[in-house]
Amino acid sequence: MSEPGHLHITRAPLQPNDFGYDINIEYRVVNEPATGTTMRFRMQGEINGNVFTEEFELPRDMACNFASNCYHLAQKHGLPKTANIISMHAKYDVMFKDIRQRLDIKSGEAVNPEHLA
Repeated sequence: MSEPGHLHITRAPLQPNDFGYDINIEYRVVNEPATGTTMRFRMQGEINGNVFTEEFELPRDMACNFASNCYHLAQKHGLPKTANIISMHAKYDVMFKDIRQRLDIKSGEAVNPEHLA
């Protein structure tokens, strides 16, 4: 399920040795004089029975790279490194579009090289 500012993804284990998850990702624009415009993310839920909550911020120019951050956090909390997440692509596309609209990001905008380090 996806709605502006929120994505909910679930997967039930299909076999006894399979993995499952129930994850909510909430996100919002934050404007602070010291850091500028950022996107703040809150990711919480459970993966294979392990409950977790994580928060992170991405600068405006890096906010569209949220899926990489979410994937690495999910791995940290139990998502197998071999997990195929292609099935979530359409859900992430909706979230990606929403983030671009909220931050008024246009195709071809430059990324600050300092944010790549």
